[in-house]
Amino acid sequence: MACKMHRRIAMHKKLQVLRALTKSKSVKKRSIIMDAFRYIYKLRLQVEAIQKEYQNLVNNIQEVKVEKVGTGCLVLRIRCKKGDNLLVSILEAFEEMNINVLKARVSSKHVFGMEAIVQTDIDASILNQAIHKIINENDN
Repeated sequence: MACKMHRRIAMHKKLQVLRALTKSKSVKKRSIIMDAFRYIYKLRLQVEAIQKEYQNLVNNIQEVKVEKVGTGCLVLRIRCKKGDNLLVSILEAFEEMNINVLKARVSSKHVFGMEAIVQTDIDASILNQAIHKIINENDN
């Protein structure tokens, strides 16, 4: 008999916690559980919407900045969608254009990111166009 009472008290406490989490106004067990199902369903929809928005942002991000910082030195900042061999393609293009990379930092956790200081006589706008071309070729 005492065991049933303990189970009933434990169930009541769990229902009260569930009621508080879901902000349910009901006191009936069945209604609290239905409110919890609705709450979980809404959370799943929100998660799916956030995931879609995240994928859209990752797929559409493309930023290339080339700034002149001194005589023959440029700073590159690249952020774009990750692609196969993107870093290799960029470095091969640098080699073809006789660009000397003095310092570089690359990341590719969620998006491809690269910051580099390069030494070259090439104009910043030409280098910017070349990098955009590489990124667009890599997307296809």
